[in-house]
Amino acid sequence: MSAARVERVGPGWLRRDAERISGALPPLMVEAQRLAATVSAGVHGRRRAGPGETFWQYRQAMPGDPLTSIDWRRSARSDHVYIREMEWESAQTVWIWRDDALSMDYRSDAAPRTKGERAALLAMALSVLLVRGGERVGLMGSDAQRPLSGETQLRRLALALSKDREGRGDVGAPPPAPFQRGGKAVFLSDFFGPLEPLEAAMTAAAQAGVRGSLVQILDPAEEAFPFDGRMIFESMGGEVDFETHRARGLAEAYRKRLAERRDALDRLARRCGWRLTAHHTDVSPRRGLIWLYGAVSGGAV
Repeated sequence: MSAARVERVGPGWLRRDAERISGALPPLMVEAQRLAATVSAGVHGRRRAGPGETFWQYRQAMPGDPLTSIDWRRSARSDHVYIREMEWESAQTVWIWRDDALSMDYRSDAAPRTKGERAALLAMALSVLLVRGGERVGLMGSDAQRPLSGETQLRRLALALSKDREGRGDVGAPPPAPFQRGGKAVFLSDFFGPLEPLEAAMTAAAQAGVRGSLVQILDPAEEAFPFDGRMIFESMGGEVDFETHRARGLAEAYRKRLAERRDALDRLARRCGWRLTAHHTDVSPRRGLIWLYGAVSGGAV
């Protein structure tokens, strides 16, 4: 489903200094930190009462409440006795899959970066927000797969996201992951490959009590199909090609197929209790990050 092939170039912004274990941070991490700074983070709470240091709400005292929980100053201003509740701030585990298949290397003239570069940036910026909120994050299918927290894990994630994987195919699929009950998962891809591997991964996550989010990342040309005249459409790996003299005549059928794929993804997400959104590489990454952070934190999006 990828549009016309473009000349592959080195990831540049991702690979510069990515192999330096010490010294300057990888450019991806620097950019991700800047993007994350534009989104209000703070402690990533659960919006319910429990152990924590962040005030959540007052409620009227009930029989059985310990005296140590009473807020005497607030109670003195009322005819009722009030309990001061804190927000539950237990760390959660988040698994991230960033599709690095060849189809993600596509970029049209209308977009500043490839789909793969945008996916890496969103994955890294989300990791910055989560880790600095005390959460554990792991990158599926990489050296940083084990979910951990802390700045060292952020560096591992940045290096993993900055590397090219050997033997990449035209389309990707989520690798197996040791999902743990109560965690979250985020899959970033164009989802142009067969749905069976994706469905298997999501079903395994759902059976483990893991809920997640799908972010379909598309180039604007893949959404609008602006091609006309004689065109040769070739997959990024060169495995599939198709020549036509009337590209515009394919637009309606292509858009129908794209809509069918999105409907299939939506049905799959609903069945597994996941969320789905589309993100285009010509819009601000901040929009995608805000949606992602809201989805992972359980807030309204």
